Amino acid sequence: MANGLREMRMSASLAKFAVRPRISSNRAQHEVLSEDAFRKVFCWERKRAERSGRCFLLMLVHVGSILQANHNKRALSEIVSALFSSTRETDLAGWYREGAMLGVIFTEFREGDRKALECLTSDKVTASMRSRFSPEQLDKMRISFHFFPERGDKAGFGQLANEELYPDLFERDEERKFSRFVKRSMDIAGSLAALILCSPLFLLISVAIKLTSKGPILFRQERVGRYGSRFTFLKFRSMECGTDARIHREYVKQYIAGEAGAARASQTQNAVYKIQSDPRITRVGKFLRRTSLDELPQFINVLRGDMSLVGPRPPIPYELEGYQIWHRRRVQESKPGITGLWQVNGRSRVKFDDMVRMDLQYAKTWSLWLDVKILLQTPAAVLFGAGGF
Repeated sequence: MANGLREMRMSASLAKFAVRPRISSNRAQHEVLSEDAFRKVFCWERKRAERSGRCFLLMLVHVGSILQANHNKRALSEIVSALFSSTRETDLAGWYREGAMLGVIFTEFREGDRKALECLTSDKVTASMRSRFSPEQLDKMRISFHFFPERGDKAGFGQLANEELYPDLFERDEERKFSRFVKRSMDIAGSLAALILCSPLFLLISVAIKLTSKGPILFRQERVGRYGSRFTFLKFRSMECGTDARIHREYVKQYIAGEAGAARASQTQNAVYKIQSDPRITRVGKFLRRTSLDELPQFINVLRGDMSLVGPRPPIPYELEGYQIWHRRRVQESKPGITGLWQVNGRSRVKFDDMVRMDLQYAKTWSLWLDVKILLQTPAAVLFGAGGF
């Protein structure tokens, strides 16, 4: 009942954006939302599904070819009539791409009904289209189905977003095109300057690592960048070689799930969400981690374009296995960075969900000035070692 009222209110509020194609004199006119209105509704539903877990189906009908090959108004009226004859009153239809692609949002159904709903909807729409169009015309039309929240192999997400299903992310990037160019220029200039100025430190740290433990100077690890792209992440090695990653993997799993116990260094300090007294860390490594000097090689990642100076920390692929759907937005909405809101606001003293919220806040409110403010706050966070372990 509440869901039906919500949909009715939403439809009423968006009525002024609606396009009403004329179907026939003896049929009620159907409301088809404009592209702007329909995409807003879709993005709201997608974010709601990510947080609540309640499913909805997006059906996309590619009609550009058939509209071009036939009289636009008549063909459109027939297509819209076929769609509305296959939907419920609570479902919403509109332009997903004006003049080329119509979309229908089927709201509120059970998780186990995904395949059944797709088959039923496909059969109903196809049957309705066959009664209105010839086989040759139907060949020019393509229907695709997309369920939200998305499922899949969490260990191998691959591309986490595409332009067709996450238009808001790509449109926002396009709107910020010039600012993003300036940000990339800052990344190149800043990383080059840091590599030159810190070259004596690179030498001293390299010698210290070599003299105190066996193994390479740099630690290389696969990390997940924006939209699920993979890259080789660089750090100064702070652990003994050949250590078992299961300790960290198990801790990360508990931390993401909110089950990790928070240790306290003293009664005056906040809880620490980090593995402390890790036996795998070398003496030099402990100092490097506390001072964040182990992060210096990541300026090479910034120079390559894998990372930015400011952004969310890039996760290890196995971390994604424990992510809730809404957690994934932190690697969809921004390129990973060396520093960010999390680093200057306590790092390991912040719960995982709060860290994700900081990353999403950064992506939503991002500006060049925000990057500058975070960069100016980073030296103090590093010098005082707030949350560094």
